[in-house]
Formats: sequence, structure tokens, C-alpha cells
Amino acid sequence: MEIKPIKSELDYEDALKRLEAIFDAVPNSIEGDEAEILVMMIDNYEKEHFPIESPDPIEAIKIRMEAKRPDRGYWRQRYGV
Repeated sequence: MEIKPIKSELDYEDALKRLEAIFDAVPNSIEGDEAEILVMMIDNYEKEHFPIESPDPIEAIKIRMEAKRPDRGYWRQRYGV
């Protein structure tokens, strides 16, 4: 098990590949511990380099309403419109 800090995009990609290879490792095994550490390091790198901002509450509601809005077929079937 060789773990090094994720300092670059290349390190990040290597960490993802390694995690994919050992993803189903038995917990509390050497590979299981390595996977747990990699997950924490990858998560930290992603939060720092790929932040996801919270949406504007009003925009989030509008998007949700648009996604849930029934189509014409719904209204036609339901009300004969």
C-alpha cells in the first residue's frame, strides 16, 4: 500500500483508478484500509477543486416545478381538454 497526497490532476486520476481497482476490498484489510483513505483524500480534493455551490432557493423551486409539470396528455386524459 503506497499512499501519497493528491496534489495534481494526474494524482487525482491515479487515485480514482486505484480506488476502482480495490473498491470491493474486505473492510479492515490492508486494501480495505487503503480504499477508506483514498475515499477521504479524493473527497477532499473534489471539494477543493470541483465545488458545487448551493442553488438559489427560488431557482431550485422553479426547476422542480418545471420537472414535475404534467404534459398535455395528462390534462387531456384527466379532464378531456
